[in-house]
Amino acid sequence: MSFGKRSVITGCGSYLPAVIKPNSDFLEQDFYGEDHQPIKNGKQVIIDKFQAITGIQERRYADETLKTSDMAAIAARLAIEDSGVDPETLDLVIVAHNFGDVAGAGQQSDMVPALASRVKSVLGIVNPGCIAFDILFGCPGWIMAVIQAEAFFKSGMAKKALIIGAETLSRVYDPFDRDSMIFSDGAGAVILELKENAAGGILSCQSASHCKEEVGYLYMGASNNPAYDEDAKLLKMKGRKVYEYALKHVPLAMKACIDQAGVSIGDVKKVFIHQANEKMDEAILDAFYKLYDLKAPAAVMPMCIQYLGNSSVATIPTLLDLVKKGNYEQHELKTGDIVLFASVGAGMNINAVCYQWID
Repeated sequence: MSFGKRSVITGCGSYLPAVIKPNSDFLEQDFYGEDHQPIKNGKQVIIDKFQAITGIQERRYADETLKTSDMAAIAARLAIEDSGVDPETLDLVIVAHNFGDVAGAGQQSDMVPALASRVKSVLGIVNPGCIAFDILFGCPGWIMAVIQAEAFFKSGMAKKALIIGAETLSRVYDPFDRDSMIFSDGAGAVILELKENAAGGILSCQSASHCKEEVGYLYMGASNNPAYDEDAKLLKMKGRKVYEYALKHVPLAMKACIDQAGVSIGDVKKVFIHQANEKMDEAILDAFYKLYDLKAPAAVMPMCIQYLGNSSVATIPTLLDLVKKGNYEQHELKTGDIVLFASVGAGMNINAVCYQWID
């Protein structure tokens, strides 16, 4: 049987920061509402409600010696090692992030040079034909980087890409906002290669941006605590709006993606959704299957948000690496499996990729 050219994941890598921060650490934190008034509920009540909604019990923070590009480079090395590719043969190094390198809490974001350029330098890649650039697309940035690489491949401009998602959200969130307990740090990477006669790989892609009132659902703003540094711009989120948007649009993008690929919903073996919120991800999955008048299978969606939190662009490649390398006991990937990747985030942006797994 003859197959065409396909974009195939040939290696994965991830970096899980060393600092483990359980929910109990926030018992010492004062929380304020959007009205800038202290939240009077007991801190344990706040944390218990947070865990019940998000599923998060603990998260990972980068130690003070590491920046986003440092974690990206670590994940990149592991992906390169896993694939066996010669780094000098890479045509693209793409880093998805949203805040650049941030040296510490409250510090200015550093995006010059691009994080991809820094990673290429750290990896020691000399080849000037290896193009390094960043993507800012909210939490769906890593999937968008995959879609960008696929476009380069189809144009004939590239055949091998290193695609990384990395973030240190612990350095940009509002410590006085209870919603900020959701955020974490991490990095994940893959090697994507254009293969001849591939029996798997990328089957289809979908993406969309809604930028009217949705543009303000995630933004940078002042702390909920009126006594905090008034000049500091911190990551803020309208949680209910994000939830409603995701539930409305992400399932439709997922359906359009597998319909475009020409595969059956019954053939989908794994769904890797951006680890944003346990309840929201479960609701998205249920809504997706309801579009086919089906109930979501029990073992189709791996999740790591419970112990890794929401590391934005890093969640999907990190989760993929855990599953691929057998570090997630309840899930595995087999050759021929239809896999669906989907994400949603600031913009507001959504995207999805339908992929047939091949070892």
